[in-house]
Amino acid sequence: MNAIEEIKNQVDIVDLISEDVKLRRSGKNYTGFCPFHANTRTPAFVVFPDSGTWRCFGECNEGGDIFRYMMKKEGLDFRDALKKLAERAGVRLEPLTPQRKEQTERAEQLGRLLEDAVIFYRSQLLQTEPGRLAMAYLEEKRGIKAQTVETWGVGYAPDSWDALMSYFTAKGYPLQDLIDCGLLSQKEDGSVYDRFRHRLMFPIRDASGRMTGFGGRVMNPEDLPKFINSPQTLLFDKSSILFGLDQARKAIRRENQAVVVEGYLDVIVLHQEGFHNVVSPMGTALTEAQMRQLKRFSRCLVLALDPDAAGVKATLRGLEVARESLDRTTDLVFDARGLLHSEARLQADLRVSTLPDDLDPDEIVLRNPEEWKTIIENAQSIILHVLETLMQGQDIDDPKVKSEIAARILPLISDVPNPVERDAYRQQVARALQVSEEALLQLSSERGRRKRTATTMQRQQIPEPHAAETGTEPMNRIMEKQLLDFLMRFPEQLYKINRTLQIVGLNRLTRYDFSFADCQQVAELIFKSLTQNDLDPNEFIRDNMLDEIDLFTPEPGQTGDEKTEKRKDSPQSRELEEAVRIILQLRRTAVNTQITQLRFLQTSNEDEQSNKDLEVYQTSLLHLIKQRWILDKALSLPIRMD
Repeated sequence: MNAIEEIKNQVDIVDLISEDVKLRRSGKNYTGFCPFHANTRTPAFVVFPDSGTWRCFGECNEGGDIFRYMMKKEGLDFRDALKKLAERAGVRLEPLTPQRKEQTERAEQLGRLLEDAVIFYRSQLLQTEPGRLAMAYLEEKRGIKAQTVETWGVGYAPDSWDALMSYFTAKGYPLQDLIDCGLLSQKEDGSVYDRFRHRLMFPIRDASGRMTGFGGRVMNPEDLPKFINSPQTLLFDKSSILFGLDQARKAIRRENQAVVVEGYLDVIVLHQEGFHNVVSPMGTALTEAQMRQLKRFSRCLVLALDPDAAGVKATLRGLEVARESLDRTTDLVFDARGLLHSEARLQADLRVSTLPDDLDPDEIVLRNPEEWKTIIENAQSIILHVLETLMQGQDIDDPKVKSEIAARILPLISDVPNPVERDAYRQQVARALQVSEEALLQLSSERGRRKRTATTMQRQQIPEPHAAETGTEPMNRIMEKQLLDFLMRFPEQLYKINRTLQIVGLNRLTRYDFSFADCQQVAELIFKSLTQNDLDPNEFIRDNMLDEIDLFTPEPGQTGDEKTEKRKDSPQSRELEEAVRIILQLRRTAVNTQITQLRFLQTSNEDEQSNKDLEVYQTSLLHLIKQRWILDKALSLPIRMD
């Protein structure tokens, strides 16, 4: 795969164009107003995800792929557009040297050899006696029809150490080519032999349908391993390929859902029975690279893994924070924490189905297609699936059992980026364990204190730079953290800040003055510290800071104890003034953003809006403009703290 194809595979055209165009789904395509000419009445701009192209049917009458869009949008030539999209996709561009040209030609050559191997294995399945026995197994034992076998190109590798080698060398293929594409294996002494022997053969293709390798399933139950794949080659990378994606991509897009199962036969049988949105990671843990591929077609992913692979043992192993890396194990590991991180990064909706004991997906769908449909419809979120698994066979009335389950499930909830979802999950866990939400929050706080203590000790040894010095955080976030750091040290000063805001005609500080979810939670904690009477506000904040929030660290060279001492000092007037000024600046930025969004709504949906809608928009716009005028005036005058 060359750089251009790799970039197209990594960059979702809908995501790219959605950054500039408000798109609406219309069937499997998306429509919107063309960004290249003035038009606010007719949405004549269409994006076609299946082909990765766009076209304006209006005044522009232009179209193309992601590169053309970037060139037209930013006035770039092709080379600059390629560089920009490569950076976005994380693809390293290298000049087309003679070596790279040779590598591309080599990949095409090996791909043709693999296509010939498909024909060889097919002939062995259909024209030999052992092959006919394999075909009978597929039809009688696995319920696979002859037409399905042909559609998927299933074949048979003869029970021989050199049948394939002899066939292809007789046709003039060099041994090295057969080794390089994974058809032959080589011993340390240099001798070679057929990699696949007496196995059903499943061609593995990339998302575009090009051959990359094979998967082989044993015919003799005593042979091990049960499944083997092609080795890592120029064409085959098991961690980034999904079996069946070339045939499932359109259905995934159409149904807006991808179902992930474990094996080749699961995929093939489910497709045969009409469930075409199914793929497989071929017996390995689902990687982020594979999830990223699926996300191009749908953000809704359902894991429907075999019960022996995603059961209690694997689930609990996946919960271990320090467990060994995935490449050191051969069985499928259900890594809930890792999947949650990937889900957050990719903005996906990842769910897990529960399969009946001792039944694989292909067995379920052959028994009753409606049962399979119901199983997928009832798929749970990862957290609820893990909770249910942890509770199986446990005495929930035992306080220690409750504590152990809570200790395992709370870190997963902390990984959820949306604060509303986190709160909902805590409520569900509290009901399931028959404990109060306050108890779960307290446990989170205790874990948070331990984590912050350990983090502080590490930072005393390796000081971290200021956020401003790293240049990695947006200015708004830096200002929000600065304001919250002040209020955490001096929460009582919130009263004085609110009085100052009211003097200039503004509302008191609320959580909505913060745009980041973690900052909002810290702000609410500060507000609550001033309304409770059990603890000193500073002590209340320290005891109730949630585990997932790690915004505030000692300044370089400053220990945790020194920062605690700093909290006891009285604030300087300049610190109070700076806190108020930050609030004004944050509010002005928010108002400007709202004004921009409101004006966009007025223009983009003009033909669908009633006079009443337009009046509401205009009233809101005037209110925002007035707020901006008040903020501008307050920022232009010295801040007075009465």
